[in-house]
Amino acid sequence: MESTAPEQVTSNVPEFTVSELSFALKREIETAFPRVRVRGEISQPSFPRSGHCYFRLKDENAVIDGVCWKGTIPRLGIRIEEGLEVIATGRLTTYAGSSRYQIIVDRLELAGEGALLKLLEDRRKKLAAEGLFDASAKRALPFLPEVVGVVTSPSGAVIRDILHRISDRFPRHVLVWPVAVQGEKAAGEVAKAIAGFNRLPEGGPVPRPDVLIVARGGGSLEDLWAFNEEIVVRAAAASTIPLISAVGHETDTTLIDFASDRRAPTPTAAAEMAVPVRADLVAQTLDFGKRAISCMNRVLREATLAVTGLARGLGDPLRLIEERQQRLDVSGERLALATRGLVERRAHALAAARLVSPVAVLVAKQQALSAEARVLEGVMKRYVSDTRQKMERGADRIEQYADRLRRSATETLERGHRQVEQLGKLLESYSFHSVLQRGFALVRDQDGHPVLTAAGTRAGDTLSIEFADGKIGARVADSAGPAPRPATPPRRRDGGSGNQGSLL
Repeated sequence: MESTAPEQVTSNVPEFTVSELSFALKREIETAFPRVRVRGEISQPSFPRSGHCYFRLKDENAVIDGVCWKGTIPRLGIRIEEGLEVIATGRLTTYAGSSRYQIIVDRLELAGEGALLKLLEDRRKKLAAEGLFDASAKRALPFLPEVVGVVTSPSGAVIRDILHRISDRFPRHVLVWPVAVQGEKAAGEVAKAIAGFNRLPEGGPVPRPDVLIVARGGGSLEDLWAFNEEIVVRAAAASTIPLISAVGHETDTTLIDFASDRRAPTPTAAAEMAVPVRADLVAQTLDFGKRAISCMNRVLREATLAVTGLARGLGDPLRLIEERQQRLDVSGERLALATRGLVERRAHALAAARLVSPVAVLVAKQQALSAEARVLEGVMKRYVSDTRQKMERGADRIEQYADRLRRSATETLERGHRQVEQLGKLLESYSFHSVLQRGFALVRDQDGHPVLTAAGTRAGDTLSIEFADGKIGARVADSAGPAPRPATPPRRRDGGSGNQGSLL
C-alpha cells in the first residue's frame, strides 16, 4: 500500500513577521491620529534617571499610556502629579516592545476650574511660606513720580485707559513695555518686563520708572493664568521699584496681587493710585499760600500793636539826650576840680613823709631772716632728738613684747602637753580592755550587741566571748530563764557595797 504525502493548503493572506506587523500598525495609527487632545486623570507618574516622564491617563472606563520627553517637561508649565485632571495634547503611536499604544505628550492643560483653583491654592501656600507675600516687604508708592512704567499689551484698551487717566490727573512721562497678557508666552514676557525696568540705571538714556503698573483687562481664570505663574510672582516680589498690580476686575484675584506693593481693582484705579490730581494739588497749594499770608499778616499786626504799646512808655529821645548832655557837662567840671584837689593832697603827703634808706631796709630784713633761721634750726634739733628717743623707746617695747610672746607660747604648749597626757591616761583607765586584763570577759550576741544578763539569751543562740587575748564562739545550750533576785550581800568593812558593777 503506497503512502501519499498530505496536500499543502495554500492561502492568499499575506505573511508578516512580528516586526513588520508592529511597524505597519505604528504607521497606521500615527497616520490616522497625527495630533489628538485627550482628557483624563494622571495615574502612576514615574521619573526615571533618563529625565523622561511616564504616566497613565485614565477615566472611568479606559486607560492609555502617556510619555513626556525630557526636553518637553520644562515647557509644560504644569507639574505632573498623581490624580491631576488634565487635557493632554500630542500624537498617538505604538511601542513595539510591549505591543501597546501610547500618546506622546507635548502640551498639558488643567481640565476644569476646580483643578486650576487647587493648583492656584497650592502655589499660593508655597510662595507665602517663602515670605514673598509678607506685608513687611511692601514698599510705599512715591507721591508724585516723574516716570511711570506700564507692563501691558500695547493694543488693548487698558493702555489707553491708563494714559488717558494719567493725562487727566497729572501728566507724567509714561514708559510702556509691550507684552502678551494671555497665552503661553505671556508669563515669561511679563517677568522679563518687570526685571527689565528694574535693570534700567539711574540717569541713563532711558529714564528709570519711579513706579510700575502691571495691567490687564478682565477675563476668565484661564485667561488670567499667566499672572498666577511662579516666574511672574517672583519677579514682582523681587522688584525694587514699587509695583501696582491691576489685573482683571475687582472680583478677580491673581497671585501677583499678593506679591505687589499695592493692588488696584481696575487699570484705571491703578493710574489714579500712581499720580495725584493736579487740580487738587494746585488748589491745596493756593490754600496753603493764602493761609501762610493770613498768618504772616496777623503776626505783623500783633507786632505793630506791641511796638506801638512800647513806644507809649518811652519819653522824647531829644529831651533824653539833652538831659544826658547836661549831666555830662556837670560831671566834667566836677572831675576837673577833683583831679586838681587830689594832686595837691598827694603832694602835701609826699612832702610830709619821711623816706627810709633802702640799705637800712635791707639790713633790717636780713637780721630778721637770721633770727628766724636760728629759731628754725633749734626747733629742728629738738624735733630730731625727740623723734630719735621715741624710736628707741618703741624698739625697747617691741623687744619686751617679743620676749613675753615667746614665754607665753612655751607655757601654753607645755600646759597643752600635760593636759593631753592626763586625758590619755583617763581614757585608758575608762577602756574596757583594762578590765579584760583583770580576768573578765565581754559577751556579745550574733548581732554584735553586748549581753548584759542571762535572761537576755535563748537556747541555741550564738555568742561571741572576748577575752584579753582574743575572741571565742559559744552556743547557749539551755536558757537560764529570768535571773533570780540576788540576796543583799553583807556590807564590807571598807564601806563598799560588795558589787563589782558593770564592765561597761
